[in-house]
Amino acid sequence: MARADNLPVNPDSPRLSAVALRLGRLQACREARAGFAEWSVVMDGEVDGKPQRAIAYPELTGELRVGDRVWLNTTAVALSLGTGGTHFVVARADVGHDAPEIEEPFPGREAGHLLKLRYTPLQHRVFCAEEEESPHRAAVEGFRSLAGIPVLAVELHSAAGAAALAAHALRPGLRLAWVQTDSAALPLALSRLVARLRDDGVITATLTTGQAWGGDHETVTLHSALAVAASVVRSDLILVTQGPGNAGTGTAFGFSGLALIEALHAAHALHGTPLLAARMSSGDPRPRHQGLSHHTRTMLQCLRTPVTMPLPTGERPDDLPPEHEYPGIDTAPVFACLEPYRHLLRTMGRDLDEDPLFFRAAAAAGVACITHARRESS
Repeated sequence: MARADNLPVNPDSPRLSAVALRLGRLQACREARAGFAEWSVVMDGEVDGKPQRAIAYPELTGELRVGDRVWLNTTAVALSLGTGGTHFVVARADVGHDAPEIEEPFPGREAGHLLKLRYTPLQHRVFCAEEEESPHRAAVEGFRSLAGIPVLAVELHSAAGAAALAAHALRPGLRLAWVQTDSAALPLALSRLVARLRDDGVITATLTTGQAWGGDHETVTLHSALAVAASVVRSDLILVTQGPGNAGTGTAFGFSGLALIEALHAAHALHGTPLLAARMSSGDPRPRHQGLSHHTRTMLQCLRTPVTMPLPTGERPDDLPPEHEYPGIDTAPVFACLEPYRHLLRTMGRDLDEDPLFFRAAAAAGVACITHARRESS
């Protein structure tokens, strides 16, 4: 057997721990919703330590109580990151005498046999729509075509919310499926925006695909997610986006949103109508994101099928690839619908007033989808 010190080492990485773990004690639950809890936690060994923020996913940690000692992943905070910049509860570190372990039988494959976060210490079983035991298996197997349903790919999470709100404002009865990919945050429950849109009826159903988890429907692949959205949710519009936390490097191809290319190719292959929301900005201080972002330009470059990319009226650049369509959309009639969600719609800390072009571009995409929706909703 090979010794650990003989294992190959990535030459691009220093031989240091990649995960920062610390022990802490839960003080109070700040916020809780389905699948999500935010706690105040004090680190072990810190005399008069200031309470810090930690996120827990009860599906992974089990029930937590005030006073529990827990292991915390503090990596993002140690790196002073904005994306994911909080502590995460990994597991309880001990069990008090007043809280004995409860042994429950572990269901067999009939309760789902597919794992997400596979081959990690947090891998866990989910019940996917494609499984043999799923009540949706027949619908999945019977799926043949999207039959023209618009599939809108939106790079940033906040932009996806604005697009959904604009579409819903024009057609309140719209059946909208929200598909979260695994290219940014993996747990759907992290998003306050999705929770609010779901509660308000803007989103009809959520789907998580790949390693993302926590949707109303779990799916193995993006193609399956589109099939479930069409055949099970009976969607008029399918919106595909990342969770919060787009990763970028300032290089041409080093950003996580590029994975949405798969959604547009899948929409084309399954006979849907592929649309891309333009990422634009009037408030971003970085030149590469001003006007039409270099991220969107890279997507247009990498696409192997024509798509429709709506743009706010008067905001079309002169140098766009000719194989795609760029309809101009007046967003004035729907922009006010974003106002009640102002506190949830932010991009890099900027709100509706600080980066209006960003949200106008997203709203334009949502408006354009209505012209492609397959049927009038009652």
